[in-house]
Amino acid sequence: MKSEYDLSKMKSRKNPYAAKLKKPVSMRLSEDVVTYFKSMAKEAGVPYQTLINLYLRDCVMQHRKVQIVWPSQVSPKNSFKPKPLRGSA
Repeated sequence: MKSEYDLSKMKSRKNPYAAKLKKPVSMRLSEDVVTYFKSMAKEAGVPYQTLINLYLRDCVMQHRKVQIVWPSQVSPKNSFKPKPLRGSA
């Protein structure tokens, strides 16, 4: 093995894994949501952040969209009832 290599003639190329990198984000989640995912993650033997990422990725792959009706959009006679996720059972 050489003690030094000349890399100046080496051609550069894009990182093939760059698209798969994860982006760090900060988000505020309800305590009950975190507890729920932590308990599920413990059963599955994976970190809870990974489990949340897998769940969100599944939502992306299934093209799930949340349909939210805010209380100001609901008539006073009706109580606030969020619509279920499309494609969920």
